[in-house]
Amino acid sequence: MAIHVRYFARLREELGREGDTLDAKDLSCVADVWARAHPGQERPPGVLMAVNQAYAHPQDPVRDGDEVAFFPPVTGG
Repeated sequence: MAIHVRYFARLREELGREGDTLDAKDLSCVADVWARAHPGQERPPGVLMAVNQAYAHPQDPVRDGDEVAFFPPVTGG
């Protein structure tokens, strides 16, 4: 199975892609997903995360078939 990764807004533009599909093997949490998709690159400060469209923390678990999203903070006015 796989974990589907999506990037939004400025983060998508900076990375140059909308997402990735990763083999779920050895991925146990959201932080692992970022590390696998971006080896040696720290997650940018302030980036928000979601698992299956619910806000998440780096240590939150991931499972086969999950969608993990990374996006910059949202501001409004």
